[in-house]
Amino acid sequence: MVDIFERLEHSAGGPIGQYMSRVHGYFAFPKLEGEIGPHMRFRGKEVLNWSLNNYLGLANHPEVRRADADSAKQFGLAAPMGARMMSGQTRYHEELERELAEFVGKEDAFLLNFGYQGMISIIDTLLSPRDVVVYDAEAHACIIDGLRMHRGRRFVYAHNDKASLRRQLRHATDLAEEQGGGVLVITEGVFGMKGDLGFLDVIAELKGEFQFRLLVDDAHGFGTMGRGGRGTADHFGVSDAVDLLFSTFAKSMAGFGAFVAGERWLVNVLRYNMRSQLYAKSLPLPMVVGALKRLDIIRHHPEYQEQLWRITHALQEGLRRNGFDIGITESPVTPVYMRGGNEEGTNLIVDLRENYGVFCSIVIYPVIPKGEIILRLIPTAAHTLADVERTIEAFKAVREKFESGYYRSMAIPQMADPEFRLR
Repeated sequence: MVDIFERLEHSAGGPIGQYMSRVHGYFAFPKLEGEIGPHMRFRGKEVLNWSLNNYLGLANHPEVRRADADSAKQFGLAAPMGARMMSGQTRYHEELERELAEFVGKEDAFLLNFGYQGMISIIDTLLSPRDVVVYDAEAHACIIDGLRMHRGRRFVYAHNDKASLRRQLRHATDLAEEQGGGVLVITEGVFGMKGDLGFLDVIAELKGEFQFRLLVDDAHGFGTMGRGGRGTADHFGVSDAVDLLFSTFAKSMAGFGAFVAGERWLVNVLRYNMRSQLYAKSLPLPMVVGALKRLDIIRHHPEYQEQLWRITHALQEGLRRNGFDIGITESPVTPVYMRGGNEEGTNLIVDLRENYGVFCSIVIYPVIPKGEIILRLIPTAAHTLADVERTIEAFKAVREKFESGYYRSMAIPQMADPEFRLR
């Protein structure tokens, strides 16, 4: 018999965890310090930060900070005590749900404590073993983990591929009819790695050909896409075709929690059946009151979304103009694609941070295939055009070194936190 803990120790925690002794505190679990925004400190140095999902720059907005502080002073972090169903309901929770539903054009909304956990629980609540799921191949991990709990069949379609989706819908429809179940399609509004949009207009069109329900994770689209930030479905003009809309407060709202919105009867089904909410403490009042203030700012200050797109266009157009490959992004998410080994990518990012003062995320194998490198930038309304210009110049400098083979000839520096211990 195998000792479970010994097995985990020998595996070093999986495909990513095996690198923890080399990456902890620098490439993974980095500590960014100071006021949240474009200019923060990393290991004692100021860096220009492109690695926060603070799309609208609300994290340090004075009205948001005041609302957070005042509500924490008034209620503390404990209130309300208990789960919503038992003793954790307040008028603020109800007010936020009404405001969110109205904003996204749905009858009702339900607050969730966590986005990741919430999506898993939504999927678990909606489906019976007879139901069949059709989902995008590049769906977020929370969707994949939710589907792992589904005891029925599921079919994956090639990313944003209409022919593939139609083919899988045929399979799903035949199987659902045979089993006496239904079909649920799941996709994202904005894909957080590539930045492209889920083709919600195409999916809506296919509703005329097939019978299915549609669940959309719009974590990166809420606040950034559509009229006044109403989301990706609004951007495409197909809000009515989305049966359930999910989003998180962790992106444009610069907060904590999430919500799901749809027809009132369906939201009530979720309200009374989502185990992750029934058996969890209610979202603390400072987070609820703070979310109300954030939503109020989004609704009444479209200039933040406009500024976000001004910076986004400047960054993306500047990168393209200088020959960088940013793929097919249609959102603020800005990936820069390069081809090379992990060593080259690792050395490049160290150089970028240490010598050019630019902090962005890097994605390499095993997250993506070997030989591929993605530098991922997230523009926000708090960035300036000067930040954009400085970043493009830094990228041009490291690209020249990259193409010359400079980073291949270097030994990977030991950048992990020296205080981090494996045992």
